[in-house]
Amino acid sequence: MKAKVKWVEADLFLGTSESGHQILLDTKNSKTAPCPLETILIALGSCSSVDVLSILKKSKQQVSDCTVEVSGTAKDALPKVFSKIHLHFIITGTNIKRQYAERAVTFSTTKYCSVALMLNGKVEISADFLIINE
Repeated sequence: MKAKVKWVEADLFLGTSESGHQILLDTKNSKTAPCPLETILIALGSCSSVDVLSILKKSKQQVSDCTVEVSGTAKDALPKVFSKIHLHFIITGTNIKRQYAERAVTFSTTKYCSVALMLNGKVEISADFLIINE
């Protein structure tokens, strides 16, 4: 897997993945695009959501929507790095069983999500969930 990051102007960069997909990155100050730390939160949220949905579907849970709100706490010192990240899953569906949702969230954040596993040991990752039964 490879990627390329090219400086565009000022504090704006264009990241291109090996598959050709692109994302703009900016410093936190100019707010033209997400900063690199924000993309870590997005990557963790999307990676863990894939696992949660997969596990719930294999458990024959009828999921109609899944959103994860990801919040990170960065250390005050430079360089800015996350000390804690929390994932709050909002799982919507029909007759979603609590034990399946709990297992899916736990397995994702501790066993399957590659982004979480890379951060593990350096960042305290916590997660919880809310089930909305339709």
